[in-house]
Amino acid sequence: MSIPDSLFVAMPNKPGSAEAIVRPRLSFWQEAWIRLFTNKLAMAGLIVIAFMALLAIFGPMLTDQSYSKQVLLEANQKPSQAHWFGTDELGRDVYARILYGARISLFIGLMAALIDFLIGIVYGGIAGYLGGRIDNLMMRFVDLLYGIPYLLIVILLMVVMGPGLLTIIVALSATGWIGMARIVRGQVLSLKSSEYVLAARTLGGGAGYMIRKHLLPNALGVIIVQVTFSVPSAIFAEAFLSFLGLGIQPPLASWGVMANDGLPTILSGHWWRLFYPAFFISMTMLAFNLLGDGLQDAFNPRQRR
Repeated sequence: MSIPDSLFVAMPNKPGSAEAIVRPRLSFWQEAWIRLFTNKLAMAGLIVIAFMALLAIFGPMLTDQSYSKQVLLEANQKPSQAHWFGTDELGRDVYARILYGARISLFIGLMAALIDFLIGIVYGGIAGYLGGRIDNLMMRFVDLLYGIPYLLIVILLMVVMGPGLLTIIVALSATGWIGMARIVRGQVLSLKSSEYVLAARTLGGGAGYMIRKHLLPNALGVIIVQVTFSVPSAIFAEAFLSFLGLGIQPPLASWGVMANDGLPTILSGHWWRLFYPAFFISMTMLAFNLLGDGLQDAFNPRQRR
């Protein structure tokens, strides 16, 4: 069977058409955000995080129950219409305490991640850019801090500062910035030999200018991913310390404190006292990890098309 020539149409020969760019130009950041928004798991994690944030900000305003009011006659009541998540051994509403505890847990996680971010990028950026003996001394100090047991630092701070919200944040930040500093240092070491960095240095750019304008912006993708992983780690660390009795003290409430208070009662049938704080801790950590994985894939240069 022969194909008639009438079915073929000759394409016009336009000079330069072969080199024309038909795909719209996108920057690295634009492509990264597009990949992130098309990642369903990362978007699900972002929605859960936004929901938890709104719950922490506006949640306590949506209930007439108090997180600290004690009504002994209503102690250990099951979830009902009056108390959606039940009550604890002092008759306090578990739902109200969950909402208030979201503020404490998320605040600790975000503050610890922010402090780790600030200290880590400054320390790691200076060590990586200067290199040589200064880098060696700075990283040996990091190794020294890394070798100190974490719980020992927490216990010493508890003795010196006393238990409380500030102590928890200081304890989490005392060694939490080490991972960020190492990552930033590694990124700066790999970037400072690039051609654009050498050109900027030839034109007279100082160390502070080079780190601020050239090195850190190009390492920002990896830094953002590390921050998203630092938040759930800090939330879990606070829950762990509160679980050991080294965290938030009454009358303040956090998810870790509530889990610690609810564990001894689970054998007596009061399952709701442990289930709800453990559920919110798990969901928040899962959401941040999903978002972190999505950001890691989005900012991976090998994924760029």
